[in-house]
Amino acid sequence: MDYVNSERTGQVTLPTAIKILIAGGFGVGKTTLVGSVSETKPLRTEEVLSEQGVGVDDISGVETKSTTTVAMDFGRITISEELVLYLFGTPGQDRFWFVWDELTIGALGAVVLADTRRLADCFPSVDYFERTRLPFIVAVNCFENARQYSLDEVRLALDLDPDVPVMLCDARERQSSKEVLVALIEHVKKQGLSRRPEPVGH
Repeated sequence: MDYVNSERTGQVTLPTAIKILIAGGFGVGKTTLVGSVSETKPLRTEEVLSEQGVGVDDISGVETKSTTTVAMDFGRITISEELVLYLFGTPGQDRFWFVWDELTIGALGAVVLADTRRLADCFPSVDYFERTRLPFIVAVNCFENARQYSLDEVRLALDLDPDVPVMLCDARERQSSKEVLVALIEHVKKQGLSRRPEPVGH
C-alpha cells in the first residue's frame, strides 16, 4: 500500500482501499480488463482448457479461447491519492462458482462485463449481485464483428433495474477500463451503500 503525505498536517495517511469485482460470462474479457488497467503485474490463475471441459464448458462464440480463469484475477489501480481499487476478476464458468461467495466478502461493488454475442451469459452475474444487493454496473465490451445493440436494448434484454448504469467499453484499453471503474464508484456513491453484502449460495 502506498502512503500519502499531507502537506498541511505533516501526517502520513493511508488511501482508502476498495475491493471491486469484475464479473461476467466465460470469455467476456474479465482477465483482459484487469490486465489493461492494473498498475502492477496482475495475478492470474488461468489454466489451459482441457478435455475434461468438453461438454461442460460452453465456448460457443469464443471458440478460439484456449484458457480459463479457475480462481480469480487480481490487480490494483490508484484512482487518486485518496483512493486505491483492488480488482478481483471472477471465474466465468459454472463449475467455479463456489469461489464467488469468498470473493464477494468485503466488496463494495461489481462490474458485469457483457458480450452482445452471448448476452445470456450475463444473467447469472446480474442475478447474483441483485440477490446479494451488491451495487453493480454493466459494461458492454465492444468485440469486433459483434452485433451492435443500443444501451437501451441491452438494458431491456438483461431486465435491469432503471438505476443500474449501462455503458460501452473496450477492455483492452486502459483509459476505457478506468472509465468503467470510475463509473462504478460514482454509482456506489449515488446508492449511498456502505454495508458489506452477505454471501449467498448459487
